[in-house]
Amino acid sequence: MRTFISLLRGINVGGQKRIRMRELVTWYESLNFRNVKTCLQSGNVVFDSRIDDPGVLAALLEERIAHNSGVRVHVIIRTAGELRHVVADNPFLQGQSIDAGRLHITFLSRAPPGTQADTFRPAHEDPDRFVLLGKEVYLYCPHGYGRTKFSNTFFEKTFGVIATTRNWRTVTRLLGMAQK
Repeated sequence: MRTFISLLRGINVGGQKRIRMRELVTWYESLNFRNVKTCLQSGNVVFDSRIDDPGVLAALLEERIAHNSGVRVHVIIRTAGELRHVVADNPFLQGQSIDAGRLHITFLSRAPPGTQADTFRPAHEDPDRFVLLGKEVYLYCPHGYGRTKFSNTFFEKTFGVIATTRNWRTVTRLLGMAQK
């Protein structure tokens, strides 16, 4: 079995797409996933599976959630190893004096096409900054994520992918859960 982290896009935010975590655990277990644990109330789930393909896992979960709740959500999957690299590779924590409480990671459903990612340069958005590395966008918002223009919708429109964002504390907490 391999450990995965699933990140559901847009549930339990502002009273929209309400899903109870207890129900979510039951739905994951009904797919024969093991050691299912949720983190917070916003669709963060750590679980073990014999299925090794993240795309297959995401499709299974999206279908099960829609079937059981009537709510259509996008699911982004990372392995525990991938999440370990996401945490270790954060460019904003390498020799800079950054308030980790203002860091976020936007998880993309896939890496943007090479030419699109290589040629993309954000408009000057001081003080908010981001760095795209593969399927993750490292985001620093000194005035808070709620005030940035670099939202999920911004990255979805810019790169043509699904995106969901978690704050740094949640990301490191999920990694801790995945390593236990």
